[in-house]
Formats: sequence, C-alpha cells, structure tokens
Amino acid sequence: MTQPWQTIDRVDTADGVLELRRRGERDFLIIINGRVLMNSSANRSEIALGEAACRAVAARKKPRVLIGGLGMGLTLRAALDSLPPTAQVVVAELNPVVIQWCRGPLSELTGSAVDDGRVTVAIEDVSSSIAKAAQPGAERFDAIIIDLYEGPGTATDAKNDPFYGSRAVKVAASALSAGGVFAVWGENSDAAFEKRLTAAGFSVERQRPGRGGLRHVVYLAKYGR
Repeated sequence: MTQPWQTIDRVDTADGVLELRRRGERDFLIIINGRVLMNSSANRSEIALGEAACRAVAARKKPRVLIGGLGMGLTLRAALDSLPPTAQVVVAELNPVVIQWCRGPLSELTGSAVDDGRVTVAIEDVSSSIAKAAQPGAERFDAIIIDLYEGPGTATDAKNDPFYGSRAVKVAASALSAGGVFAVWGENSDAAFEKRLTAAGFSVERQRPGRGGLRHVVYLAKYGR
C-alpha cells in the first residue's frame, strides 16, 4: 500500500504557504499553496541543468558559479559533482527555511551539498546577485544557473521580467566572464525567450533531457567567444 504524504514543515512566505512533505525515507515534495514545486523523484532536468552548465566551465582555473534557487539542492549537487575543488559556488535563495530543510531532512538526498566548502549561500533574490556582478569592476561569474519554479514562457513579460525579460538577459550577459554560460530551466520551450537570448549576444542550445514522461527544457546560452 502506498504511504500517505506527511507535512513535516510549513511556513508562510510572501508567495503563500510553503510546505515540505515526506513519504517514506527518500520521497519529498516542496509545495506552495498546494502547487508542487519540486519532487525528489522527478529531477532529471534539474540534474542535467547543473551538470551541463558546470561542465562547460569546469576546465577554468577557478570557475565561479551562481545558482538561483536552492530547492532540494539537487541542481547544486549536480553542479558540485561537475566542478573542480577550486570552484566557488554562490547560491541565491530567498527563503531561509529552504536552507534549513537542505541541512536537515533533505540532506541525505545530496550528501549535504549545501555544506560543501565551495558553497556560499546568500539570502537574496538571484536577480540582485546578477545585478551586483554586472556592475563595473565587480567579479564576474563563469556560469549563471537559474533553477526557479517558473521558467520562461508565454506569460513572461518580454521586456521587464526580472529573470527572463530582455533587460534581465542583458544584465546577465554583463555579469558573465567571456565565454560564460547562462543556463535556465523551463517547463516548455519558449521561442521568444530564445530570441531575446540571441539578441543579447548569446548562442543558444536547447535540451530536453531524458526519454518519455514529463520532459522539461534546459537552455544553455553561451556569451561571446
């Protein structure tokens, strides 16, 4: 008999009630207002996102990576496994409770990735992290990974969306080192987003990891040469 889901923690956030649910030893859900954001058993696109972005810059001497959104830490784990010991990884996460979950009940899923010595966690919106790195004289990132529960799509404000609009894409380009990678998770392909990336000077590769079942989209956009 299938075990029922149990809520093991919940917290009010600006976006609504955020919950962590568990079934058995290794099945977890992160839910907001009844909507499933992450499922520990359906993670191939998140893993592919972290792996592909970081493999593209792993040969650099001290690759510096920004990940927007911690979630269950699965993208972070994939990124760390693809990077050298000299790497620096900054994770921007809005909700401190998510960090607590990744250090607590979710830690076994990722081998406590959030506590890896290469990782720094910043409690802030990833758009702010990107904007800081885009300032003159600031330290750039070799890869920026956006792994949020809503990717680019038809509802995206083409100009002003803080992550996927044309202005945000240009800021991301300025925050990257030469040949850096802007990697983005999405539920479905979005031709308009691809056009915005190209217009900002990115070369774009779109992947749909895996075969069969629900297949999300991973964008790998390389800036310059």
